[in-house]
Amino acid sequence: MSRTLKLAAVMGVITSLPIIPSVAAAENLKVVASFSVIADFAKNVGGDRVDIITLVGPNGDAHVYEPKPADAATVGSADVVLVNGLQFEGFLQRLVEASATKAPVVELTKGGEVLRNTEEEGHHDQDKAAKGEAGHAAEAKEGHEEGHHHHGESDPHAWQSVHNAELYVKNIADAFCAADAAGCDTYRANAESYGQQLEALEEEIKAAVAEIPEDKRTIITSHDAYGYFEHEYGIKFLAPEGVSTESEASASDVAALIKQIRQDKASAIFVENVTNPRLIEQIASETGLKIGGELYSDALSDENGPAATYLEMMRHNITAIKGAILGS
Repeated sequence: MSRTLKLAAVMGVITSLPIIPSVAAAENLKVVASFSVIADFAKNVGGDRVDIITLVGPNGDAHVYEPKPADAATVGSADVVLVNGLQFEGFLQRLVEASATKAPVVELTKGGEVLRNTEEEGHHDQDKAAKGEAGHAAEAKEGHEEGHHHHGESDPHAWQSVHNAELYVKNIADAFCAADAAGCDTYRANAESYGQQLEALEEEIKAAVAEIPEDKRTIITSHDAYGYFEHEYGIKFLAPEGVSTESEASASDVAALIKQIRQDKASAIFVENVTNPRLIEQIASETGLKIGGELYSDALSDENGPAATYLEMMRHNITAIKGAILGS
């Protein structure tokens, strides 16, 4: 056979082969994640079988996010929509309705341990002490009258417990398997591998907390986003704002908190990446506490920051807390 004929034969074989990249791209699940922490979980479970669009990106505040017209189109064309639930995404219901999406909207906190968001129960006892019953009643009345976003009875920040993060990952794997049965083994394997990293992270956090004297485990943050961290790991958090960044602290709230800070001998104070630092700076000035840096609560940092992934966020937070308290 001549070289020309051989080349033609080879080219015929090549052109008859399927173009794998385009087939793979066509089969990728189109996933919408409500905010950056969920997007990171989804990336770890889905790998290269999913395309993820995040509605509220790095350093974004889902409490006050206002959807854009393009978001409705994005949700409308999704195969799976992943959300936190527990009324964390105040914009969600109207966005889903506007999008007319047929995709399942998967609440990743389903089946998990949920902390109550009430003054009378659980870790919010200190919030009750700081604000007082009258202050809370007035705040609730004002918030409802002005149409603010309230979280209702549950604290939505469940990802602040690594144990709950494992549930998020399981629920994501289940959702991906339901939408893409062919990829289920891959999703399960990815979830198991990532789960091992989460277990190691859990041990790191517990070991770091164990090095902090028990009488120094009270710190101040901008808003009440760390109830699950407190419940799981024994660090007590006080905050001038409620579980939503929309709830603004009054002068009497701040005065009560400053009094409590002095009573509880708080060891450190932090700003957050999703809130205005001005109030925390004021409290630091009045109490003599030095701001220990920035914690990440409701959003990851950008890719160049110290909390670009969930694992990095949790490590950064506990390292910053331990360093500020122990002076290291």
